[in-house]
Amino acid sequence: MLQRIQSVYLFLATIVSGCLIFVFNLWNTLKEQIFVLDLFLNKDITLSVIPFMFFTSAIVAFVTIFLYKNRKLQFVLGRVVILINLFLLGLLIYLSLTLPGEVAVSKKGIGMFLPILVILLIVLANKAIKKDEDLVKSVDRLR
Repeated sequence: MLQRIQSVYLFLATIVSGCLIFVFNLWNTLKEQIFVLDLFLNKDITLSVIPFMFFTSAIVAFVTIFLYKNRKLQFVLGRVVILINLFLLGLLIYLSLTLPGEVAVSKKGIGMFLPILVILLIVLANKAIKKDEDLVKSVDRLR
């Protein structure tokens, strides 16, 4: 059932992880703003993996919406999305602390905090999935 609240949370997580990365920048240098798509062309492997992790997170969250008949798999895939975003957040924090050219002042952008928002939305979705699973188990006990 696509009208459940966890589907809304998962869809919002998909939008945040897949669409808002084009709107918000990761960091600003003195000369330019760095967006996620700018990292595709980078030769450094740690920088080029960031866009793939954002898109993987968005795709898995979107696929999870349509697995409403298998709540256990939906819950597990929610945890996978959380792990992807935790790793992505750790990578972004590491890069922000070791950013090349830190002699020139750079500012962190809102895009650095998008994985936190995705984690929050997936946690809320998993909580709603768990609530549905408990409701189904309680009804099965009464039969």
